[in-house]
Amino acid sequence: MNSHIRAVLFDLDGTLADTAPDLGAALNRLLIEKGQAPQPYSAIRPLASHGARGLIELGFGITPNDTEFAALRERFLDLYEQSICDETILFDGIHELIEQINERGLAWGIITNKPMRFTDPLVELLPLPIAPQTCVSGDTVGIPKPNPAPMLHAAAQLGIDPAHCLYVGDAERDIEAGRAVGMQTVLANYGYISETDDTPSWGADIKIEHPLELLAHLPLKQV
Repeated sequence: MNSHIRAVLFDLDGTLADTAPDLGAALNRLLIEKGQAPQPYSAIRPLASHGARGLIELGFGITPNDTEFAALRERFLDLYEQSICDETILFDGIHELIEQINERGLAWGIITNKPMRFTDPLVELLPLPIAPQTCVSGDTVGIPKPNPAPMLHAAAQLGIDPAHCLYVGDAERDIEAGRAVGMQTVLANYGYISETDDTPSWGADIKIEHPLELLAHLPLKQV
């Protein structure tokens, strides 16, 4: 248990919410539009945290250096925006975890690389028991994780030193960004982890297999 923790911050995709079904559906609609075969969910899920870039690379085998990438990305994002929360749900235990975070007198928030265009409406649609006290998107401060700027911005909004924040994420950039500003880092091993991810090398302080395991690492309510 970490008695110095005053705030818990979460990545969004693959940590707080299971967004892969809607991201995958948008990719497959785009593939079908372009006369290509849809991708199986088993291939999509591990790449869902990598956003449009990772999913378009999976579906079309191209990178941002390819001339057709930009147009495919824009169409993918438009399709995703049309069904941003059709199948997306909170991960099992997240609702209760946030209730407990609030009950223990801790702040909570979101730091995601998802653009505000998608983050803000999705957070409104999710059945969160308490609204986040900070919500930092990939374009909020002009540069996304692993740059530490979003982490510092969230901590400043809360008025809490980064050293008193705990950050939970399922990607290497999450752990890297959290460590860079002195936050305690937690690997959400239930998230979008691929077989090729060398998670021990990321250096997270804690690893959890279910959201509610985090409670053992949070301070109890102060009397």
